[in-house]
Amino acid sequence: MVLDDLGSSLRDTMDTLRGKSRLDEADVEEVVREIQRSLLSADVDVGLVMELSDSIETRALEEEPPGGTTARDHVLKIVYEEMVGLIGESTELPLQEQTILLAGLQGSGKTTSAAKMAWWFSKKGLRPAVIQTDTFRPGAYDQAKQMTEDAEVQFYGDPDADDPVQIARDGLEATSDAEVHIVDTAGRHALEDDLIAEIEEIDSVVDPDRSLLVLDAAIGQGAKDQAQRFEESIGIDGVVITKLDGTAKGGGALTAVNETGSSIAFLGTGETVQDIERFEPNGFISRLLGMGDLKQLSERVERAMEETQEEDDWDPEDMMEGEFTLKDMRNQMRAMDRMGPLDQVMDMIPGLGGGIMDQLPDDAMDVTQDRMRSFDILMDSMTEAELEDPSVIGAERQRRIAHGSGVPAERLEELLEQHRMMKRTMEQFAGMGDGDMQRMMKKMQNQGGGGGGGMGGMGPFGD
Repeated sequence: MVLDDLGSSLRDTMDTLRGKSRLDEADVEEVVREIQRSLLSADVDVGLVMELSDSIETRALEEEPPGGTTARDHVLKIVYEEMVGLIGESTELPLQEQTILLAGLQGSGKTTSAAKMAWWFSKKGLRPAVIQTDTFRPGAYDQAKQMTEDAEVQFYGDPDADDPVQIARDGLEATSDAEVHIVDTAGRHALEDDLIAEIEEIDSVVDPDRSLLVLDAAIGQGAKDQAQRFEESIGIDGVVITKLDGTAKGGGALTAVNETGSSIAFLGTGETVQDIERFEPNGFISRLLGMGDLKQLSERVERAMEETQEEDDWDPEDMMEGEFTLKDMRNQMRAMDRMGPLDQVMDMIPGLGGGIMDQLPDDAMDVTQDRMRSFDILMDSMTEAELEDPSVIGAERQRRIAHGSGVPAERLEELLEQHRMMKRTMEQFAGMGDGDMQRMMKKMQNQGGGGGGGMGGMGPFGD
C-alpha cells in the first residue's frame, strides 16, 4: 500500500529506542533525523517536514514520559499525535442532501472516485446520483456509466453533448429525486486556463455544498501547485486521495491537504467501487505506525458479513448452534474476500500489522489469496452432501474432487484439515458462557498486543 515505506521506516526508527528507559539529546536528534529522512523520501514538502520534526523534537526533550512508559512508547505517542495534528480532522460530510463537485487533473481518478463515493453514500441509506460532465476525455461517459452500474446508483450523462455546463444543468434536473449529487468534471494534462474557466462555470451552475480535489497518491511535489490553483479558482473543502493500493510515495497528497487548509474526505484503496474508505485521521496514522485500526476493521467486517448474508442466504449465528459445514467455511472466506486485500485487513489488527507485516515475504499475501481461491474451486467440485458433511469424503471422493477441480490433491487435504481445525474451534465457542467468552477475548487481545499470537486460528491463513 502507498505510504508503506514511510510506515516501515518510521517503525524502524522507533525500534532503535527499544530497551531505553530515558532519552538523552543525542537519542532525540538521531530519531528526528530519521523521521525527517522518512518523510522527505515519501515526498512530503520540506517546509512541512521541518515544522513537524521541530515539534516532535521539542516535545520529546521537554515532556516527561508517564510512569511505566518506555522511551519508545513515549516518542511513538508524540509522533502519532503530531502526525494526526498535521493532517487535521476528516472533511465534514453530513449524511444529508448535498451537492459535491469533484476537481482534479486527468488521470487523478475523479470518475472512479465519483462512483465509489456514490456507492459509499448509498450504503449509508441515501440516494446518490453521479453526473458526468467530462466531454474532453474519450471514454469518460462509458467508464462512468459502467462504474455507476456496478455501484447500483443513479447516473446522468450525455455522450452526444459538447457543453459540460449544460450537461451539469440538465443532470441536476434529471436526477432531482437524488439526495446526494456528485458532479464529475473534466481533467487535463496540466492546469490550462480553459480547464479552470470550465470548472468555474460548472461551479457557478452547480453551486456545490462541497468541492473536493481528487489527487493521485503518486503526484509528489506537484500536488502543491495543483492544490493552490484549484483553491484560488473554486475553493477546496477536502481532498480525495486515490490509488493507495499502488507503490507510490504518497506524501505529496498530504502536502496538498496542508496547502489548501482543508482535510481528507476519502481514501481510494483499490479498483472496485467498494474500495473506498471514509478518512479517519486517528486510524490512518495508527495503521501507518503499526498500531492497527479497529474502527475501520469493524466497519469492513460488518459490511462484508451483511453482503455475504444477502447473497448467500447465510446466518453466521447458525454456526454457533449447529454443525460447522464446508458451506459455512466458504461463506466465511467470501466474507473475508469482501473485506479487501488481506494486507490491508492485517494492517488494521493491532499486533498483526506494522512490524509483523514487514517481516513477511513480499508474496505472502498473494500466496494466501491463491490458497483461498483454490479452496473455493475445490468446493465447487463437491456435491451438496459433501459440503454439508465433509466426513463422507474418503479416498475415492478425494480423487474425484481433485481431478474435477484441477487442483492438486495435497491442497484438498489442506482444506479438509483446515475445516477440522475451524470446526473444533466453533465447538469450543458453542459450549462457552458469556463469562468464558469475555475471558477468552481478553486473553486473545493481550496476546495480539504483544506480537500477534493466535494467527493459526484465523481461518485459511496458516502455512
